[in-house]
Amino acid sequence: MLDLSDRALAVLLLAPAAILLSLIIVYPVLRLLYTSFFSLSLTSGLPAEFVGLENYQLMIEDPVFWETTWNTVLITLITVPGALFVGLGLALLANLPFGMQWPVRLSLLIPWALPLSFAGLIFAWFFHSEYGVVNDVLARFGFPGVIWFNSPNLAFAAICLTIVWKTSSFMALIILAGLQTIPRSLYEAADVDGAGRIRQFFEITLPLLKPAIVVALIFRTITALQTFDIPFMMTGGGPGTSTATLAMYIHQNTVSFLDLGYGSALAVVMFALSMCVTAVYLRIIRTKE
Repeated sequence: MLDLSDRALAVLLLAPAAILLSLIIVYPVLRLLYTSFFSLSLTSGLPAEFVGLENYQLMIEDPVFWETTWNTVLITLITVPGALFVGLGLALLANLPFGMQWPVRLSLLIPWALPLSFAGLIFAWFFHSEYGVVNDVLARFGFPGVIWFNSPNLAFAAICLTIVWKTSSFMALIILAGLQTIPRSLYEAADVDGAGRIRQFFEITLPLLKPAIVVALIFRTITALQTFDIPFMMTGGGPGTSTATLAMYIHQNTVSFLDLGYGSALAVVMFALSMCVTAVYLRIIRTKE
């Protein structure tokens, strides 16, 4: 019988997972990086030509790239904290000790399970200028209707509101799982010591929820940087490119224009942004440990 050391056994057991991850993650990323150094437009009929950093130079000089990148960062800065605060409130509500908890917890699953494109279509109808629900409510209170998607600021606000509604349930589910791990004995001891609910929240609940909150923030921030479906379905990036995101610009260049070289360079930038954000979060976790 073959006698393996602990290290050799660990390598042997992890090898299949490492090979699988290499095939589905490492190879596509390396291929993407490789393609970004080529001029590869399927509409030109010309073969791929190595151009080095020319695609990245074009990106620096491209005002649409900077606008879509800023829109993506702004959506991230608005919707991630918004989803966190709403999700925290929903998780605390779902964790209250009352008999009918299951309807509240079930309601958390509905926005999370709804496809992103459907959420975009639903809220596009809500904010429709002629027969939308929002303008109908405004009219009932005596306010004039608003053409939401003709104004860059109003359209952007509508998109952010939709994203917060869609993603806060995801944050709530992760935070609720963290709440379930906090021992009730800590709250009972705090009650004996005379600590109120607010003090218990800031000194017991919030500190013990930090690992769950960080995990939720990592996933939510990465998906926010890759925002595509909701603004695409609600505004198509309009008016103009005022609500277009980096993911939408990548889709436009690769799928609509078939410019795989420039689209790959844009995708490399988005991947780098995601990795930088993840590294910052992991750095925060290690520092706190």
